Amino acid sequence: MKPVTLITGASQGIGAACARLLARQGHSLLIHYAAHADLALAVAAECLRLGAPQAVIAQGDLAEETDVLRLFEEADRSLPPLTGLVNNAGIIDRTARLEDMSAARLQRMMAVNVVGPMLCAKEAIRRMSWRHGGHGGVIVNVSSSAVRSGAPAMYVDYAASKGAIDVLTQGLAKEVAADGIRVCAVRPGITDTGIHATGGEPDRATRLAPTLPMGRAAQPDEVAQAIVWLLSDAASYTAGAILDVTGGR
Repeated sequence: MKPVTLITGASQGIGAACARLLARQGHSLLIHYAAHADLALAVAAECLRLGAPQAVIAQGDLAEETDVLRLFEEADRSLPPLTGLVNNAGIIDRTARLEDMSAARLQRMMAVNVVGPMLCAKEAIRRMSWRHGGHGGVIVNVSSSAVRSGAPAMYVDYAASKGAIDVLTQGLAKEVAADGIRVCAVRPGITDTGIHATGGEPDRATRLAPTLPMGRAAQPDEVAQAIVWLLSDAASYTAGAILDVTGGR
């Protein structure tokens, strides 16, 4: 089968890097974005130039089930049958201690970072599972090294949400392995993307680089390479694995 991959949060950062790498390997792509359609369109155009047979974009708030359903319906209409899902989209918020976080912040964090990926995985399974008449496939979840540190006095809510992703990866991998679906995760360390700006620290990757074992933050392509490998046939016996891409941190 020709590979067809849906990537959430693919208008920039790690998601966009995944799209470009997969385009070079001949994947048809659905590029999800939450905002900034112009960025998503630019990524889609670049993917077509790089060799993707098709590259379509779709907007959605992954915390809303109706938006997730619409995202997968767009994939059904526009692309061949789905073979892969990259659950990359996620949010952070301003650095804070837990006692200063509002209930609305906590609920939004879990809705986007936990419920959203679970809803996307659910829809992907319905399309890829052998028991539903699919041809199998791969789900790669994007976790974070914050799971190990806990991100104290910064983003304990974000770290907790990514801990849930690790548990989801391991449990779901066992649940659907016999249905022809592999589920894995990549756990990036500090990566030079725009997500830090949403936490009020646009220079965080540069500022922390000297404290990292390699003396630098990761580039999005370096994380994307691991995700793309897990999606490939080269990882055909890898399921339930959580791969650290942290530069030794």
